[in-house]
Amino acid sequence: MQAWQVHENGEPSEVMRLCEVEPPTPGDGQILLRVRAANVNFPDALLCRGQYQTRPPLPFTPGVEICGDTPDGRRVIANPVLPHGGFAEYALADEAALLPVPDGLDDAEAAALHIGYQTGWFALHRRAGLRAGETLLVHAAAGGVGSAAVQLGKAAGATVIGVVGGPGKASAARELGCDTVIDRTAQDVVAAVKEATAGRGADVIYDPVGGTAYAQSTKVVAFEGRIVVVGFAGGVIPSPPLNHALIKNYTIMGLHWGLYAARDPESIRHCHERLTELARRGAIRPLVSERVPLTDAAGAVQRVADGTTTGRVAVLTGPRATS
Repeated sequence: MQAWQVHENGEPSEVMRLCEVEPPTPGDGQILLRVRAANVNFPDALLCRGQYQTRPPLPFTPGVEICGDTPDGRRVIANPVLPHGGFAEYALADEAALLPVPDGLDDAEAAALHIGYQTGWFALHRRAGLRAGETLLVHAAAGGVGSAAVQLGKAAGATVIGVVGGPGKASAARELGCDTVIDRTAQDVVAAVKEATAGRGADVIYDPVGGTAYAQSTKVVAFEGRIVVVGFAGGVIPSPPLNHALIKNYTIMGLHWGLYAARDPESIRHCHERLTELARRGAIRPLVSERVPLTDAAGAVQRVADGTTTGRVAVLTGPRATS
């Protein structure tokens, strides 16, 4: 089978190689899936660079989120078990963790429904307790993780402010449903948020960026607001002054979605049921901006790493995954 492999750490476009290898052999509790589509996530770039919290042995195949076929013909969503990731014709997954694909989603959309939307749902509902009528601020609102949070915020009845980087991403954020869009390359984010909220600030702030975005968040968080830290795509991990959180009376909370698989796996299935219902109602639908063939996977991962994409980029494998 064909599979992209990383033999040394570095930039995705430089270290990912398309190889001909044997299909992996399932271990106890695992299943071999025929990959239909693999969604590109920022962690795939971090895996290539050797900067992710888990470091699979070299060589490994990246690709942490797929839609695939089981041997008995079911179409499922799965997180492949590394080192046998999803940028390949076949991948391994834990059979107990397979999730059914909601009706009405094509392969690329199904592959993109999982990590980003689960992260958003856990962050906004389980951690921050977002309520209808509150104001939600989403950094990187046109990105893969941010776009999911925008849709989930609107579905929850929140007023959503999206911060993006550039006019093209601003257009995408408006199409996603943001009530206010702020282009950080052309506007003062802090001033714009204060203007949009009449000086009150945002009740919940969803931050997958870190660095400057986090610093801005602390200046626009409302009384008893909640800042949810979900990642550091900007490359800088903030060191927040806790006296500021005390004086302004806001909460800083983290969301590491992967821990739920180990500590509360049933909550992931419950979340998928909620997401399936939202997808059935048309309240959420993954924004897939690009669908590329398997041969273009390395370039797709690099574009996501560089922050030049909007929504999700899906790698399609084989003729059955061209929907």
